[in-house]
Order: sequence, then structure tokens, then C-alpha cells
Amino acid sequence: MKKIIQTENAPAPVGPYNQAIALNDTLYVSGQIAINPQNGQLVQDDIEAETHQVMSNLDAILSEAGASFADVVKCSVFVKDMKMYSRINAIYAMYFDEQTAPARELVEVSNLPKFVNVEISLIADLSK
Repeated sequence: MKKIIQTENAPAPVGPYNQAIALNDTLYVSGQIAINPQNGQLVQDDIEAETHQVMSNLDAILSEAGASFADVVKCSVFVKDMKMYSRINAIYAMYFDEQTAPARELVEVSNLPKFVNVEISLIADLSK
């Protein structure tokens, strides 16, 4: 049976979806953008701050489900401009152990919700 995962420590969904769904020991986390859940404002000072906020939102959802970045098996990263790849990657790398980092794709797209620069979704293993 699927379980809805919601936390006030990450932005509320802005459409007909949930922050995450847990099903059969797997957590599916919806794409997160750099909305600060405390004030509802976008964090767009620079791409590093934006990426940190995205990762913070993902961390809050993982925590609510009883998981951490160590449990992540797959990430999907969507970027507005591939020229930001190395800067986004440097922040992203802070959240994972290089030896056990998840599978990932990073794809440039023409646009993202609220015209942000980066969106990340993930899948995590809850079987521990």
C-alpha cells in the first residue's frame, strides 16, 4: 500500500502531486526546486545557493520518510543551462559519498517550474 510523505520542512506541492510516495520499501520523491519552505520564496542568489536549497528540501523529505542521502539509489537532475553543470555538481557532490553515490542523469531542459535553474528528483531504498 502506498504511503504519502509530507513535511512542512520542504515546500508544499504546487500542483496535483505529493512531495513523496513510499511503496514497497521504495521512496519516490517529486522534483524539488529552490523554494524556501519557511517563507515560500525562491532562493536564486546564485546557482550554488539554489542547489543547496534544492538539496535541503530533498533532505527534509528523506528525513520525514526515515531515510537519508545514503539511501538514495537514483537522482534525476534537470538544469536550464548546461554551462552551470560544474557548479551544480560541486554542491550536489557535498551530499553524497563518492564511493556509494546513486545512479544519476543530468539533463538540460528548455525551462523549469517558476523559471528556476535546477530541479532534482530522487528514488531511495527504505528497506533498512
